[in-house]
Amino acid sequence: MPARDGPTTSPARRLRLHVWIAIPVFTALALPLLATLLYAVSTRWGATLLPDGLTLEWLARLWSTPRFIAAFGRSLFVVAGALMLSLVLILPVAFLAHTRYPRLDRWMNVLILAPFAVPPVVSSVGLLQLYAGGPLPLVGTPWILMLTYVSIALPFMYRSLINSLRSFEANELMEAAQLLGASPLTAFFNVILPNMRLGIRIAIFLSFSFLIGEFVFANMLVGTRFETLQIYLFNVRRESGHFTSALVITLFVFILILTWLGNGRGEITAPEAGDT
Repeated sequence: MPARDGPTTSPARRLRLHVWIAIPVFTALALPLLATLLYAVSTRWGATLLPDGLTLEWLARLWSTPRFIAAFGRSLFVVAGALMLSLVLILPVAFLAHTRYPRLDRWMNVLILAPFAVPPVVSSVGLLQLYAGGPLPLVGTPWILMLTYVSIALPFMYRSLINSLRSFEANELMEAAQLLGASPLTAFFNVILPNMRLGIRIAIFLSFSFLIGEFVFANMLVGTRFETLQIYLFNVRRESGHFTSALVITLFVFILILTWLGNGRGEITAPEAGDT
């Protein structure tokens, strides 16, 4: 007699199980954010379960504050510069480690653990002693913060780029392009990079979401001499809880919109039948 198959779970039942697991997790993650949003648009919220009224006064006051706009611009300048520099430095290393020098990948896997192995406070003290004087007095300038952010973005950048390279046959594409007459540099820019667009976007937005909220290095290396968004949030934390909640929600919405725009554009689609 043929052996009976074991008990199987129907797709509908499996879907219900996933939903019942996802709902509590999503609720636990969304409740603090919803509470912060509600506090940011409330007139007064004391001992009651819900606020007494709703208003956009705190958001309007936030965006009419020149100090906040300046701090926001400084953060964008430092983070954007660090991301561009780290991408220029790490992208060739990831490509060579994947295609030409496999041993380099082993060393990079050890190197990318350094930002997590050394506490930020310890790193900050070392950077302060190194760049406080001498020919490059960078302490208090945005350049030391930008260079420090490059080292922080290294793990996120490298792992995202390596995973992107592993998703397609990079060596075969390079060899095919060179057989057709393209130089290695032309093949890299015209063949490899278009296939890495999704991985590059993931690396950029993952690093951006982490760097824009970094506080320890910014506080110790530049402080109020170059007030970034997190330093500004720390300095105004005692003024009004509604005001700081509006700042947090603004930053979250900005990152959410930026990530949505990055993930929704530039996807590679297969050509339809009949297209030339």
